[in-house]
This record gives sequence, C-alpha cells and structure tokens, in this order.
Amino acid sequence: MVIGAGPAGLAAAAAAAARGKSIVIVEKNNVPAKKLRITGKGRCNITNTADIQYFFNNINTNANFLYSALYSFTNEDTVNLFNSLGVKTKTERGGRVFPASDNAKDVADALLSYAKKHEVEIITCKAEDIIIEDKKAAGVLLADGRTISSDAVLIATGGLSYPATGSTGDGYKFAKKAGHSIITPKPSLVPLVAKEKWVSRLTGLSLKNVSVKLEWEGKVLYSDFGEMLFTHYGVSGPVILSASAHIKDFSKKVDLYIDLKPALTDSRLDQRLIRDFNANINKNFSNSLGELLPKKLIPLIVELSEINPQKKVNQITADERMKIVSLLKRFHLTITGTRPIEEAIITSGGVCTSEINPSTMESKLAGRLFFAGEVIDVDAYTGGYNLQIAFSTGYLAGKHI
Repeated sequence: MVIGAGPAGLAAAAAAAARGKSIVIVEKNNVPAKKLRITGKGRCNITNTADIQYFFNNINTNANFLYSALYSFTNEDTVNLFNSLGVKTKTERGGRVFPASDNAKDVADALLSYAKKHEVEIITCKAEDIIIEDKKAAGVLLADGRTISSDAVLIATGGLSYPATGSTGDGYKFAKKAGHSIITPKPSLVPLVAKEKWVSRLTGLSLKNVSVKLEWEGKVLYSDFGEMLFTHYGVSGPVILSASAHIKDFSKKVDLYIDLKPALTDSRLDQRLIRDFNANINKNFSNSLGELLPKKLIPLIVELSEINPQKKVNQITADERMKIVSLLKRFHLTITGTRPIEEAIITSGGVCTSEINPSTMESKLAGRLFFAGEVIDVDAYTGGYNLQIAFSTGYLAGKHI
C-alpha cells in the first residue's frame, strides 16, 4: 500500500511494481499528483542538472540522510525516465530542468501512466489510519470503512504546504502511531513579512540581478544573487524563498539587506551618481534617478535619503551622495516573520530521519513501514532539488519494499 499519489508515491509504486510487486495507491484527491500539476507556477521544475555532489550543498536539512537515495536515483535518471515516457525536457538558467512544453500536467500524466503501465492500482479514498500489528505495518483503514491488508505500507503524503492539494499532515499522524518523532513542521521556501509599512508602496516591483544578505542578530545566515519581488506584506521571489529556509527563529532581530547595484563598488556607484547628476544638472533631485533605478522605487529612495526632493542636483553634497550610495548598496528591511505555511512551497520538518533507514527508507521502529518525499524531515532550495528528493526517496523505497 502506498498512501499518496504525489511524485514520491508514484515513483515508489512504479519502482516496486516494476519488480513484480502488487501495488495499490490510496489517494484522497480525485485527481492524482494534484500538487505536482501546479508546481513551478504550472511549469514543473523537475530536477536540476547540477553535479549530484553539488545537490548536497542545496539541501538545507539532513543532507547526509539523502546520500543513498540521490545516488540510487540521480538527476540524470530522472531526466532519462521522463524522456523515455515521452516528456521532452529543456534546461534553463541555474540548471533548472523543465518539460519542453512548460506544462506540469505532462509530467504528472507521464508519472501516472508509468505507474499504470506496471499495473499499479489507484483507490480514490482517504486513508484514515494505518494498521500496525506486532510492530509491523499491516494495512490501511480507509475513510469509507474498508480495511485493506498489505505486506508493507509506504507513507508519501507530503507536508503541510498547499493544503488544498491534499497536503494536510496526515502522514505525521500515521508516523506517530508507529512510534515516530515528528520534527515540528514549519514553512520553508516561503515569502517573508517586513516590519516597514512603506514596503506596500513597492508592491509588484520585480528586481533582477540584485544581491541579498540575511542576518540574524548580526550573523550572516544567507547571501545570494538573483531575482526578488516586493509584495504588499514584504518580499518574495527566488532568492527570498531560498533565504527563508535559513530562518529558524524570529525571537531575535532578522535583517534583510538588498544590494540594488551589486556590480558597482561604493566608489564606482558614487562616480555613477556624479555622472548622472552632471547630465541632469538643472533638475530637481526627485527627477534625477530615472537612469539608475526603477520608476516605482525612486520616490521611496528620495524619501529615505532625507534629501529635499526639490533640491537641484548640482547642490547635492558629497555626504548626501554617500547616503544615497549606502541606501542603494544596503537597502534594509526588518523581517518579522513568514507568510503562513499554507503559502509555503515546501514544509521543513516531518518524520525524524534518525528513525528511518537511509539505505531503504524503511522505519527503524516499525517493520514494513516506509517513508518517501516531503513527509520526511528533509528540504532544499528552489531549483528542482525538492522534486528530485521526492523521486529519489520514492524510488529507493520502491526498490526495497
């Protein structure tokens, strides 16, 4: 029995069925792989072409636990599998692999066809509980009252993010029944909430090629370069989502610094300001930054600089210029929290990895009970890494059931 027809559950079911095992998937949604169909804004970032060893640098939680899984079913195996299933792929910036069609539905349908090809049966019903007999998994109790006995049970129910797709934490309840510890689930790869009220004025502003640095009590937690987005509550976008994975505690001050001009040093940015001011020598300060900054950002920078907006640029002092430089190189936000876990791309936390055999994905506490995917306490950055974890842990479990 496999509980959950997501990427991990389908990969596990197909791998086990390919070995001649009789597999039944229990899925509470009418449409299997519901979350997979909307992932990556509907495009589905399947995996990443990075060297498999580099994957471990992009896994934030319990990377060593995934050693066997990622080497048993690699990113190359994932691409080859989908190509063999008729899903052509393409590689974009940062090694991100997508279906050539840009349609996540193609990925979900291919996985489903792969499972059905190996005669995997899917029962559309909610799994209400798992059956444990003599410290071994022995079946599943369904919401319609049926009890189905089995030789093994695989829990691949996902986490708590996107609950509308079925990820409502069922797997944690099942794992607890078998004696497992659950690391408190928290949102990861989630937008951040800022204290500053003025941030709402920048809603919708997208920035490319900026550098961000996240500090907790003055200690650098994360830094990266890429794209981000301002929202009515704070910030989002690829580098922000990755940064969010590093914040474990908001009881201490969390600061976000954005370098709006990372290609320029302070002195070179000052020279650029002088050049722009000379070109606009008779203009007011508020009208002089059009070549340097996005239109939406200019009024706020002018306000935060505390320089009179009507001041002619030829009257701006060196000290005032350095204040502008500091604002642009160290644009600051105070982070007070994250958006709710329902808005997170993935869940951090889950079934404790020390209680799972990393070579087989089988429980160390209950025989014939297996785990795969997001229900386990593992998570990674954006870029295809989390889906690869789902495929790899699912395959490894399916190989050993």
